Amino acid sequence: MSAEPTGFDDVVHAPARLRICGLLRPVEALEFSRLAELLDLSPPTLSKHLRVLTDAGYVTMTKLPDAERVDKRRVAWVRLTPTGRTVLNAHIASLLAITGAVGGDVGPGAPSVTAGQGNLAHA
Repeated sequence: MSAEPTGFDDVVHAPARLRICGLLRPVEALEFSRLAELLDLSPPTLSKHLRVLTDAGYVTMTKLPDAERVDKRRVAWVRLTPTGRTVLNAHIASLLAITGAVGGDVGPGAPSVTAGQGNLAHA
């Protein structure tokens, strides 16, 4: 049995959590409801995945009042923590190394992505 590559993270690797982190990577924060919409996940399913990421220290959730809302309910914002960003970048680099694509194409017609760069938001 071979060892997992350095940087591979089982918490981030789950498809929904990888997509969550990928969407959060290029932005400061996303509203919970917008994240659920982009991922096509139900709020309970998204909450479950965010709990795992929060427990690992990879994301934070903050509820803030929104002056634009008539009902004055608080809006939940989700952010990737500095630790989460570091882990995600290392995980992406690990995946690229596994596929032999570091510094090269990741698939037919795909743009070149180097370790620590790229955007998974469209994944």
